[in-house]
Amino acid sequence: MKKTFETIKNNPLLQGISFSDFEKMLTCLSAKTTTHQKNTTILQTGDTINYIGIILSGNIKIIKENPNGQNTTLKEQNAPELFGEEYTCAGIDHSPITIQTTEKTEILQIDYKRINTSCTSACPYHRRLIKNMLKLIATKNIEQNQKIEILTKRTTREKLLTYLNTQKNTTPTKKFTIPHNRQELANYLCIDRSAMSNELSKMKKEGLIKFHKNTFELT
Repeated sequence: MKKTFETIKNNPLLQGISFSDFEKMLTCLSAKTTTHQKNTTILQTGDTINYIGIILSGNIKIIKENPNGQNTTLKEQNAPELFGEEYTCAGIDHSPITIQTTEKTEILQIDYKRINTSCTSACPYHRRLIKNMLKLIATKNIEQNQKIEILTKRTTREKLLTYLNTQKNTTPTKKFTIPHNRQELANYLCIDRSAMSNELSKMKKEGLIKFHKNTFELT
């Protein structure tokens, strides 16, 4: 149990919850741990979704199945990330996505209805969970709005500058590190990786930016 807590204690959902409360919380929420082998589908599009998952180990990919039969990987996640919260909180009963493992993966499943409904004991950590969940959803909403703003830009340069300014605003220092490698950044911005790399090089030569790997500075 201690190992599980140490793995996921920095997850935003568990902010402010101690180990002693964590043990009680898992019982209160009827949480369970599941293990899945590599390349296993743990949630299929159309399946009933009634839990929030926290990755304890391993990696998953979130897939959108298109009507034409082509599937798009929206993102990959690993420990101690959370998944499924936006759909369960929105009251969506059937999953619009498919989730598959890319390696052996262990997941902590928490019944969302038990989070959303205060228990008869009025546990203080239960109230904290609800507060954390509201903050988490609000933060994701802000991030989605930022992404929409970025994707409405017409050129690769405009998308890059808008994204980099967004990242810069999260830190008081001139230099900042983005959470994506080049391929992940290209996927996030919905642009070709080669075209993006070329544009970054041009912007660097023109003195608009400085960068080394994932660390950037706007000049």
